[in-house]
Amino acid sequence: MCKCSHLTFFAVLLAPPNQTLSTSDLNSLTIITQVGCGLSMFFLSIVLFMHALLRRTKASAATKILIQLVSAMFLLNLTFLINDFVAKLKNSVACRIVAVLMHYFMLTTFSWFAVQAFHLCLNLYTGGQIVIRHYILKVSITSWVLPSVVGIVLLILGKYGEQVISTNDSEYNVTMCWITDSNVHYIVNIGYYVLVFLFTFTTFIITVYWLFCLKRVGRATSSTGIGPKRKGIAIILGLCCLMGITWGFAFFAYGVLRIPSYYIFTVLNSLQGFFLFIYYYNTSQQEEILSSQGSSSGTLTVQSNVHSDNPYDNIKE
Repeated sequence: MCKCSHLTFFAVLLAPPNQTLSTSDLNSLTIITQVGCGLSMFFLSIVLFMHALLRRTKASAATKILIQLVSAMFLLNLTFLINDFVAKLKNSVACRIVAVLMHYFMLTTFSWFAVQAFHLCLNLYTGGQIVIRHYILKVSITSWVLPSVVGIVLLILGKYGEQVISTNDSEYNVTMCWITDSNVHYIVNIGYYVLVFLFTFTTFIITVYWLFCLKRVGRATSSTGIGPKRKGIAIILGLCCLMGITWGFAFFAYGVLRIPSYYIFTVLNSLQGFFLFIYYYNTSQQEEILSSQGSSSGTLTVQSNVHSDNPYDNIKE
């Protein structure tokens, strides 16, 4: 067998450092990562193309925030896929540059998860009438600029470089450009995601509760029969993807659950771009329906505003 020198797996972004894997698990996780990240980039590029071509001028605030998340995730997948190629060059400067870029885009992705959660909760609370001045500009500056400060500081401190991922056979060890200090990894990456996860998960619970309350009111005043179980599952899956809750499987990467959590984490999060494409497609379809209804009636109800941000609420049998 030839020496293993290919891409590492996606879960390494939040996995505890300095742990050993079997070569079979590393190979399997690598294949899943390559396929998942490739599909994600393909579908994320479709979303960006559709938005630029068809909906850029008439996009709602929810769509603009979603596009920012899509952009951050696309760049995260891109830098992750080229990481292996740069690591093979054995160029310390190039390796540090790729490491800081990948870290920056990961932090911005986490930030946009939090913004998505904040926007959904705020949209439901205000009935779709958000009156914050320069709202999109403010959340954009926060989500794109603050992570860059972290990356620049860590780059100056020399915390980026070549990291070795060990296997049970040292001949098959692989390297990647990433954070070399385990303490920085725990504090900056895992610590920041813990804060984001607590916020998004709390918002997720509140949002699902409000959505189901609205659905009960809608069923009481509507004669149309919509399958509540299918709608409920679609809402939960859509919100989990939108808020990055699936990244929480990294918390189970300890003990006997370490390898299973790696597989679940890698499958769900390397394919997250595909899930966002489905969400965007449903959003565009729902907004077109609401726009046509609004133009004929002259007004949109509070419930319609809520549904425009949560298209899964109107999935039919």
